[in-house]
Amino acid sequence: MTVSEVPGMIRPELQALPQISDRLTFLYLEHCQLNRDDSAITCRDEKGTTYIPAAAISVLILGPGTSVTHRAMELIGDAGVSVVWVGEHGVRYYAGGRPLTHRASLLLKQAELVTNQKKHAAVVRKMYEIRFPGEDVSGLTIQQLRGREGSRMRTVYRDAARKWNVPWSGRDYDPDDFSAGDEVNQALSAGNVCLYGLAHAVIFALGCSPGLGFVHVGHENSFSYDIADLYKSEITIPLAFEVASAHPDDLPAVMRRKTRDAMVEAHLLERMVHDIRWLLDAEPDEPENEVRLWDGARGTVEGGISYGKKEAEP
Repeated sequence: MTVSEVPGMIRPELQALPQISDRLTFLYLEHCQLNRDDSAITCRDEKGTTYIPAAAISVLILGPGTSVTHRAMELIGDAGVSVVWVGEHGVRYYAGGRPLTHRASLLLKQAELVTNQKKHAAVVRKMYEIRFPGEDVSGLTIQQLRGREGSRMRTVYRDAARKWNVPWSGRDYDPDDFSAGDEVNQALSAGNVCLYGLAHAVIFALGCSPGLGFVHVGHENSFSYDIADLYKSEITIPLAFEVASAHPDDLPAVMRRKTRDAMVEAHLLERMVHDIRWLLDAEPDEPENEVRLWDGARGTVEGGISYGKKEAEP
């Protein structure tokens, strides 16, 4: 059987796929089987089969009881969808799709910034500027900024606890035992995994590396943590206390739905795209399919041609 005879949709050109900022945030599924029918992911459970346009979503969060076929993963990867496998209630996330670009310029820029100490510090400072809008933090050291951020976050938690009349003794959770945490910590874990998943998807879609972080370093998802942390005080922390105050029977499910709705209302996906490009000083896009060759003297030279005879000439 040739490639053209394989059933299903032909792999789309990346330019034909919706840009990351035009997609939905995430979709949570559990106790179902995922397959593929042309350009749609099929989700089958005891209620029947649902068709999900792969290119319309950013993140699939797969909970307990889910299974997925190779054909479905092929479509998910080609459509640039990130996949997050979570345990019961969800405290971890894994995997990713393909970038929605052929360009490596933003990845090269990220690598340049993260490996130069002065430029690295400048990106960290910009991240703190997002946390303190309207304030001049140019005169503060990174250590001072980190201290101010710690103080700000303690205030955010304290204010949310007071507003919703929920006891709060600090962030405390066991990744291997979701039920060991109190209701606020459970809600934070369930909400944050959605936030991490969206950050992971946007980073992948833009062609960046989730492992090349600035505030967080040394972990395969450091940059995902960096980006997600910019929005926790706005999205997941207030929601966690609100949900915990209601004591719902299925707290993780309620928290996920509220997090999804808050992300959409805040246009978080579009903001992540904008903020990442601003943090990395993204330049105007170059031609999508251009491939160049590295040259130590000239920077780069045109690719796709033979230099054998030309280079040999004196």
